[in-house]
Amino acid sequence: MRVFSIPMTMRFRGITVREGALVPGDAGWGEWSPFTEYPPAVAEPWLRCAEEAAAGDWPAAVRDSVPVNATVPVVPPEDARALVAASGCATAKVKVADPGTSLGDDLARVEAVRDALGPSGHVRVDANGAWDVDTAVAAIAALDRAAGGLEYVEQPCAAVEDLAVVRRRVDVPIAADESIRRASDPYRVRDLEAADVAVLKVQPLGGVQACLRIAEDVGMPVVVSSALETSLGLAAGVALAAALPSLEHACGLGTLALLTADVADPALVPVGGALPVGASTVVPALVDAVAAPPDRMAWWEERLAAVRALREAGRS
Repeated sequence: MRVFSIPMTMRFRGITVREGALVPGDAGWGEWSPFTEYPPAVAEPWLRCAEEAAAGDWPAAVRDSVPVNATVPVVPPEDARALVAASGCATAKVKVADPGTSLGDDLARVEAVRDALGPSGHVRVDANGAWDVDTAVAAIAALDRAAGGLEYVEQPCAAVEDLAVVRRRVDVPIAADESIRRASDPYRVRDLEAADVAVLKVQPLGGVQACLRIAEDVGMPVVVSSALETSLGLAAGVALAAALPSLEHACGLGTLALLTADVADPALVPVGGALPVGASTVVPALVDAVAAPPDRMAWWEERLAAVRALREAGRS
């Protein structure tokens, strides 16, 4: 196992350094990068995804490229406009409802993104479950106006039950992210008719094959999104998007630009708003350049041992 520590180009999801491990297998390497605060039970599906990749156990692709969205963090409007204009993407996902910012800040950012995309582009927003029902309903209406029409709103509320209520009170489609990947039962979103779109992330959900089963079972359009991975981890998301029978929306896999370095080649950077389908190969020199210090290596080794112990306990 190799452990990487890569500074980020900007603060995102509250972190400035992305840590993770590269797990070897018969066919190569897989990325295991659950966020450091996650306990062993949450980190275990991420390891299954890495092991699947390292074993080369991915399904056949039905397309040779995957459209992606630009990801717009909580930045000033002028920075959001420049980021989207430079991305080459026809779709942008805008982070909103961040602590310490106002709805007015979000509206200005969304307006700038619409300006950069033009009238034919797609704008989606992601609230990461920050709103209650009434706040969500009011905010969605305002953001929809600012965007000149939203493609969808991702995870406006934390609880699946609240998502279902909001979906019935607004005209904008609702996408479920955390309600699927953090839930003990991801099918509650389907059963409660709480969303129009399912956002799937391969590491938290246990790999490409597991996500394909979920996509088939939930019976709604799927968007494949990243968990801030290197090109090695992003390749698993691309493999899922490439294998889906239908892909109606751009995917959230164009996030490599949030990292200052990479561990694999080719780098999965969007060209013309899309990523090519295919594996990325670990490059030892790139891994050496971002190797974590010994204390962090030891921490990840202990974490791996804890996850494997949890597995053994589950088998007994």
